[in-house]
Amino acid sequence: MTLDVAVRVECEGWRIIADPQGFAERVIGAALRATGFKLPPDAEVSLLLCDDAAIRALNKAWRKKDKATNVLSFPSAPAGPGAGAPMLGDIVIAFETTRGEAADEMKTLPDHAAHLLAHGFLHLIGYDHESEAEAEEMEAMERRILSRLGIDDPYRVAVPRKAAGR
Repeated sequence: MTLDVAVRVECEGWRIIADPQGFAERVIGAALRATGFKLPPDAEVSLLLCDDAAIRALNKAWRKKDKATNVLSFPSAPAGPGAGAPMLGDIVIAFETTRGEAADEMKTLPDHAAHLLAHGFLHLIGYDHESEAEAEEMEAMERRILSRLGIDDPYRVAVPRKAAGR
């Protein structure tokens, strides 16, 4: 089984990630290993690395929320017979929001982006966080994925920048 990851970078700020394709493949590969998800043959995922304006427009159009967000996931409907390679869906991550959250949480931008990509991919394969139990399961899986990448627990409590300087 193979997974084709199509990455499109639309915001210059994302140049902080030297190899967006390799980055996406590493994070999604770790997610596949951690979850044990069985890919359909020749599966595909797309990742768009954009700015806040682009994600705001998508959020408004698809979720009726006129604001930027960090990540959006658009799972595809199951493919029917003769549909070709199954598209698992699309993941969109916004630069400015991600950068701001990373700074606020004292994380590197690539580490926070990896968390958002893992989160988005989990949505594509059926995870959700509508209930407390679902949220706990999804967060545990995110921790497991990021641990495989050598990234600290994304839900650890960070000491606010101002408090850290005392």
